[in-house]
Amino acid sequence: MNAPLTAARLQEPTSLADRFSTHVVRNQASPGTGFNAFTGDCVLTAAIGREAPWAAERCSEVGRLAGDEAVQELARLANRNLPELRTHDRFGNRIDWVDFHPAWHELMTLAWRHAIPNLAWTAREPHAHFARAVLAYLWNQVEHGTGCPTGMAYAAYAGFVADPALAIWAEKVCGTQYEFSRREVALKPSVVVGYAMTEKQGGSDLRETQTTAVYSHSDDYHGATAHWYALTGHKWFCSVPQSDGFFTLAKVGGQITCFFLPRTLPDGSFNRFFIQRLKDKSGNKSNASSEVEYCGTLAIRVGAEGRGIREIISHSHLTRLDFAVGSAGLMRQALTLALNHAGTRSGFGMPLARLPMMSNVLADMAIEVEAATLLAFRVARATDDLGKDARQTAFARVATPVAKFFNCSIAATVANEAVQCHGGNGFIEENPMARIYREAPLNSVWEGTANMMCMDVRRALRRNPDCREALLAEFRDVRGASSEFDAFLEGIGGLLDAVTDDEWLARPVSEALARAIEGAELIRHSTGEVVDAFMATRIGTSRYSRGALFGTMGRSISKMQADAIVDRAQVMRA
Repeated sequence: MNAPLTAARLQEPTSLADRFSTHVVRNQASPGTGFNAFTGDCVLTAAIGREAPWAAERCSEVGRLAGDEAVQELARLANRNLPELRTHDRFGNRIDWVDFHPAWHELMTLAWRHAIPNLAWTAREPHAHFARAVLAYLWNQVEHGTGCPTGMAYAAYAGFVADPALAIWAEKVCGTQYEFSRREVALKPSVVVGYAMTEKQGGSDLRETQTTAVYSHSDDYHGATAHWYALTGHKWFCSVPQSDGFFTLAKVGGQITCFFLPRTLPDGSFNRFFIQRLKDKSGNKSNASSEVEYCGTLAIRVGAEGRGIREIISHSHLTRLDFAVGSAGLMRQALTLALNHAGTRSGFGMPLARLPMMSNVLADMAIEVEAATLLAFRVARATDDLGKDARQTAFARVATPVAKFFNCSIAATVANEAVQCHGGNGFIEENPMARIYREAPLNSVWEGTANMMCMDVRRALRRNPDCREALLAEFRDVRGASSEFDAFLEGIGGLLDAVTDDEWLARPVSEALARAIEGAELIRHSTGEVVDAFMATRIGTSRYSRGALFGTMGRSISKMQADAIVDRAQVMRA
């Protein structure tokens, strides 16, 4: 056993390369690039074809970015090389600035060039909010951190356009040339806008704002009179602190008032805006979030004193819509990557996607993603009619928090299941799936948690009877298409009545409304396989039709039906 090896017992390698070779890499999934996230997505192309065909080419351009290998590398680099706070320059001057990796600026340049923040305000064609929602959905498959400033710029326009003193900001927020600088607003081709609302003692309860404001002076500001106040206080969460300006709240004589705070003042000097630290977030790594201090900080009053929360609510509809759309886009990216991995890697003699259990998982996820997508787009379509159509306005008032609650909450579950489809390959930072997994919970806690959204659903139903009627009217044209859905709808009226009396029911009622809107939209716009599976597993009451987790669709769905649903969801095709 311990005899020495002899030359006769050794076999010479055929080449030097073979001598050090251990194995040939095979059966790895294909790279998740080289596709168009718009033209390859039948749900998106059909939606734009129905509502905004004029935007199809623009959407195709952004869809190409989502599948472009070089752009995805920018996303990886921006999230790997984190923003860095610079409180002072090398001479000791306070500058309160944030440095970013060049990849962040390249992504921001692409977002602004393709009008992700502002198409809704610049397009002259019909249904511009819907078209912009599709762009945002696609952009959230490019990079999620930059989705924060694009969404805030989108919402900010509503605050700017109503105030003559902020007309120049309304003009600049519609620009398409991104510029990272401290120049005064009049000198910039476009602006980035942030929000600084919450404080550590109050969180979502903005009535607990402790920041104070004292009138300073009134002066001409780019052709209109602006009323300037000096602010003092600490903001616990300030998004995108390197922005050109911020909407914020402060109390004037005890009354909460809205203000807009430019980072650079009309004379070119920097406002007293002190970044205390950057938040070390679980996800959303590419984007900077911070705590900031106001100390004699100058800001322009927006609206009347004491009307601050009402003023911000006029923006919040748009930010909530943006989050609902963004979470749907994130889920679509997770599904696309899962489909690609399972479709191009084999196990047990066939592609993983064709194995019965994996087919069940992928089809279940595809149903969820399509339903969430249609829910978000339905709210976007109603947003196009805000203030023009009373029924659509009332529907949007209640459906927007429903969509924000449901899509943002379910996104983390979809992302988790997409990681499961990858196995360990999905949990390493080289794979974009890991970034999506960390990002997925974010939208659910920003701009109001799930409970806050459900409280708002209940508040809308209690305060405005038109919201109830608008919801019931939403389902009239689809009655008769599915007996299961008809039975489900029979209980909706009673739920709406019950929740107005009992806050305990706010979350289950909000979820039921989300499912009702999704079901109606699927009946209108999807295939028989998807509709039947949705009704059997999300709406139907038969035992064992679906468990609590994805991939648990029971005998009410066949594997042939699941395979058809998976094929429909494919974006990358061989």
